[in-house]
Amino acid sequence: MAGGGFCRLPNGTVVVALTLTRPSGGTGTGTGPGAPVRVLVHAANRARALTRLRNLGLRAVYLRGNDRPPTPDEITAVLHHPDGLLWRAAPQAGQELWHPIRALLGPAGYAGPARPAA
Repeated sequence: MAGGGFCRLPNGTVVVALTLTRPSGGTGTGTGPGAPVRVLVHAANRARALTRLRNLGLRAVYLRGNDRPPTPDEITAVLHHPDGLLWRAAPQAGQELWHPIRALLGPAGYAGPARPAA
């Protein structure tokens, strides 16, 4: 993993920022599969934030250290989003806006293997 970190907020919640490789299957938003993306998660604690990402199919998600914590602008962006999960290309090119997590994961909303139809 390239980098990540967290910031504890005054109310006890945390914002976790991770740089991950883009999973295949996402919608066309300018970056291809395997390109690095910056993902922000707002949750009650660090473990819950990582669990939220793992439940979406991003299985190899770990936070080791605090070398790239979220910036104040990133914290503001994730706090103002109703889902509390955002992403954009990393490194940021120009003034790219934050995208909701479903734009990264594709129409199924899950980054894991396709499930067989019942």
